Amino acid sequence: MQTEEKEMTENEKKKEYLRQYRIHVRRIHRINAEIAELRSMKISPSMNNDGMPHGSSQGDLSGYAAELDRMVSELIKERYMRMVEYQEIVRQIKRLRSENEKDVLFYRYIRGMDWWEIAEKMKFSERQIYRFHGKALVNFRLPRKDVSECQ
Repeated sequence: MQTEEKEMTENEKKKEYLRQYRIHVRRIHRINAEIAELRSMKISPSMNNDGMPHGSSQGDLSGYAAELDRMVSELIKERYMRMVEYQEIVRQIKRLRSENEKDVLFYRYIRGMDWWEIAEKMKFSERQIYRFHGKALVNFRLPRKDVSECQ
């Protein structure tokens, strides 16, 4: 029983590691949406309580520019982190021996596909995809964190 609990804990760590790439993808989409919203607010004239459009003051423009610059910097950083995570996770997935296990992990954690989509793409039943996934998690190895990475 204790071995099974430890394995579940280890598998959860592996899933959490594998999910990191999709987290970056979602953040990038959100930042892009925030930038688009900020830009659309600046394009359309502001309305006062009287219902009439009014122009923006110079202070609004400097605040807008600063916020836009901050968000673009955040987007660049997030895109870089996505690339780093992608390379590391794919490198670990490629170490698996089974092509089916590699495919399931790639489609699930990199492409973000649903189980049924993976089954359809690989031409297996969804149940078989779950089996491949379970075996892949058992065989998957988390990368070791070097001392130099912590500095």
